[in-house]
Amino acid sequence: MNLKVIREEARKKLKGYCRVCPVCDGRACSGEVPGMGGAGTGYGFRANLEALAKYRLNLRTLHDAKDPQTHCQIFGLSLKTPVLAAPITGTTYNMGGAISEREFIGMVISGSKSAGSLGFSGDGADTTMYDAGVEAVAAEKGWGIPVIKPREQHEVIERVRRAEASGAVAVGMDVDGAGLVTMALKGQPVGPKNPGELREIISATRLPFIVKGIMTADEARFAVDAGAAAIVVSNHGGRILDHTPGAAEVLPEIAAEVKGRVVILADGGVRSGVDVLKLLALGADAVLIGRPLVVGAFGGGVEGVRQVIVNLTEELKQAMILTGCTSLKDITKKVIR
Repeated sequence: MNLKVIREEARKKLKGYCRVCPVCDGRACSGEVPGMGGAGTGYGFRANLEALAKYRLNLRTLHDAKDPQTHCQIFGLSLKTPVLAAPITGTTYNMGGAISEREFIGMVISGSKSAGSLGFSGDGADTTMYDAGVEAVAAEKGWGIPVIKPREQHEVIERVRRAEASGAVAVGMDVDGAGLVTMALKGQPVGPKNPGELREIISATRLPFIVKGIMTADEARFAVDAGAAAIVVSNHGGRILDHTPGAAEVLPEIAAEVKGRVVILADGGVRSGVDVLKLLALGADAVLIGRPLVVGAFGGGVEGVRQVIVNLTEELKQAMILTGCTSLKDITKKVIR
């Protein structure tokens, strides 16, 4: 199975919901929420790719980086790659329903593990979405991270308990889901969390807690001060608020504020190993990918997910050779121009 075959099969199963474009940049699916597009004009989606494209790489070949290592440690797990699977839900109303929610997230969690990576599961308007994710994480003996929508306090904490019971390595909340249209349409109340509410949730568990959806340095500081073990710099794939900046635009200032105090993850517009390299150079410790794994799962199941992650990791390794980086810690601002 190769990526061409995976894409061709995915295009059939996602027909009417995702066009599996040659370049996944949000232009063809602008405003398709529910669906796979970005909110409104789709600029927030496109901004993620545009922000990454603005950075150039410094080519270096006079060095000893002949066999770079992509291994990293995340929450005590030894991973072969810093390319992780973002939380994704909504196979019926976002992707057409050719694969069930449980099948899909099982493919993502198991495919990620098979690639030596780590997958996140999500939450959504249908409460069985979170159930499916927790089941998939438990099936892989805790090798995954459930992420909860910013529901009412008791609802979040109840889901934290279920994440703990699954054996999950960590748990998180995508605070950027506060304005998610599909949640509102299905009568599932979500909303912003003030620092006190966030602190209450984080203090309710001993698991490392991840706050996803950080786009400013001040909110990164709030999350760290509240006890977060990690943050995800993300605009929710441009699906929440139109005209947000891309993650790569804000990542450097966020890293300057909290680097070393918290694990920094980033997502948004990652389509190649070069994109991964850029986000690592800008301050991320690891990178999450979303839409490419939808194509991987729909086009090739567990193996399709594994193949997408392995391919991105191989591209990252090649980019490390050509920028003089022997390990992930060598990927600093020196590689970008």
